[in-house]
Amino acid sequence: MVLQKAINMSLMDISKMFSMLQPREEEDADNGECRELNEAVSNDDEMLLSELLAQDRYRKFINSRSGWGIPGTPLKTAASRGHVRCLEVLLSHGAEVDSLDVKAQTPLFTAVSGKHIDCVSALLKAGADPNGSVYNNCSPVLMAAREGDVDILRELLQYGAEVNVRPKVPEWASNASGCTGPLYLSAVYGHLDCFKLLLLYGADPNYNCREEKMLARIKQPKTVLEMCLRYGCGVEYIQLLIDFGANVYLPTLIIEKTTKQNEAVVQLLKERVCPKTLMSQARLAIRSYVPMANKMRSIDCLDLAPVLRNYLKHTT
Repeated sequence: MVLQKAINMSLMDISKMFSMLQPREEEDADNGECRELNEAVSNDDEMLLSELLAQDRYRKFINSRSGWGIPGTPLKTAASRGHVRCLEVLLSHGAEVDSLDVKAQTPLFTAVSGKHIDCVSALLKAGADPNGSVYNNCSPVLMAAREGDVDILRELLQYGAEVNVRPKVPEWASNASGCTGPLYLSAVYGHLDCFKLLLLYGADPNYNCREEKMLARIKQPKTVLEMCLRYGCGVEYIQLLIDFGANVYLPTLIIEKTTKQNEAVVQLLKERVCPKTLMSQARLAIRSYVPMANKMRSIDCLDLAPVLRNYLKHTT
């Protein structure tokens, strides 16, 4: 039954892919305009691009996919190359901000992948979905967390990206990869600044996955704390998890003879025997009531003294 589901889903995915690969009628009729638009974008010639888009015969191809390999729109080309001036020209002429290529990647995802923060900012300001496409197995936040792009990650989170997003897996899958979210990735790849930023914006300090159905399918789901110990992430990661309210009473505590892990385990054991201060408990309680959507901005709106707001944001 499971194998049959997998086969059926694969066939559906292949069918969708081929349908997306099929050229549109207008592209069949004349791809000269598409080629000229893409050449102007590739050459980062925003003046020529503006001149072309001032003409109706070019403007009607602004969202057409073309090119070798993975056909894409001119906006995707601009995003992938970091040509922000051309990108802004395209957006001002009505380019579709969340257009998809055959891999279900949006221009925003492409800009994040290329580490082009100017393009990321411009796309988000134009209304791009900070979570990317629902048809893509990955997401801009997952990509930024894995690559350690803290500035790009901050931009995405400020525009409301899902901080606890996880890779998309089939419903019948039961492996732990479904719980491998951005907090896991930033820890495993050693990006401490991204790790802290995700926690500040409300990432779950335990499983980084809040879907009960997914957690129920995994025999022994590992907490973020356990994963940090396993990969020897160091005491800084452990202390951050403790500060943000992670459960320190793990079901198992695997201790290996490494200096980094020993320091982290010592810190963890100290936390088990020493209760949190009243101030720390109050901070956790207040942060739990702050809306998840852009938690940092919500904290700034609280009618509190600046020193207290800074304490809630872990800046003091």
